[in-house]
Amino acid sequence: AALAQQGVTGVRGRFLVWGGALPYAEAIAADQPVHVGYNPAISGLILNYNRVHFEWKRAKGGYALAMDARSERHVPKVYTADVAAVARQAPLFEYRQAGGREHWTVAASALGKDGSRWLPVRLPEAYAGDVFQTLARARGIDLPAPEPVRALPAGARVLVGQPSEALPKILRSMMKYSTNITAEAVGMTASAARGANAARGASGAAMSDWLSGRLGGTRARFVDHSGLGGDDRIAAIEMVRAVTLLGPKVGLRGLMKPFNLRDEAGGKVKGAQIRVDAKTGTLNFVSTLTGYITAPDGTELTFAIFTGDLARRAQSREAEQAEGSRGWVGRSKLLQSQLITRWATLYG
Repeated sequence: AALAQQGVTGVRGRFLVWGGALPYAEAIAADQPVHVGYNPAISGLILNYNRVHFEWKRAKGGYALAMDARSERHVPKVYTADVAAVARQAPLFEYRQAGGREHWTVAASALGKDGSRWLPVRLPEAYAGDVFQTLARARGIDLPAPEPVRALPAGARVLVGQPSEALPKILRSMMKYSTNITAEAVGMTASAARGANAARGASGAAMSDWLSGRLGGTRARFVDHSGLGGDDRIAAIEMVRAVTLLGPKVGLRGLMKPFNLRDEAGGKVKGAQIRVDAKTGTLNFVSTLTGYITAPDGTELTFAIFTGDLARRAQSREAEQAEGSRGWVGRSKLLQSQLITRWATLYG
């Protein structure tokens, strides 16, 4: 829309897309199922959290499948990714790349009735360029096929720029919805700004060093910024120290979302006099919670609770929702509420 307002109706030369503001990584963590939308590629060019929307509807003799990059107002079709339903029981999804495109197959037996889900994008520059070309065409702007490039193209001037929202707003949304790729993008950008290696893995190590320097030494080890990687390590006491000593200086509590205490039936505790602002972390057979407590008398506490059944998690690596995990996580969340209530009573 902004380009059209500038009077641009087309491009005679090439349409280049560049994602080199951050080092590329094919995925955040290598030990996740191939099809989960929370584990996409990392790039300096991110659209829809690097996810593509897959929708299926029952049709005569099978299914009608579609891939799009929907937003609140637009549903542009995607041409750099496609999907086909095949007759098999497992695996649920298979993925490959060919000719600069992403190709998915899904087990038709698993589709059932109409439905949809987000799939991860592994070629983010091609995806963003593809969608931008479609949106530009809808505004009467004719663009050639997008060409991903590694080097930042030179240019005489910027016709249209899109500034980001303020960082606190970005982080508050990240905390609320647990968007892994936002954590990665922010963390890698911070590493680059500090002159450290911003590549996946190296950037996590830089954050480990930063934390150790701020706390006067830790045994924490990070391979990423979202905590999705199975090799991330930090002790609960180290997390409490970080939240206690570093959090107030940057308004961390104000970035976290309120946490509702739960009763034995799993419902919200009504009329609770304890205020909790925290960050959750949930995977199959893993449930964590870290943040701040305000007791009924106004006493403020910080806490970290890490729970996990690592043996059962290791057995369910390929499962998006492992059998038994939902009930296990529910019991962990009840335990978290009970611990918080006990601490607020003892120390408040």
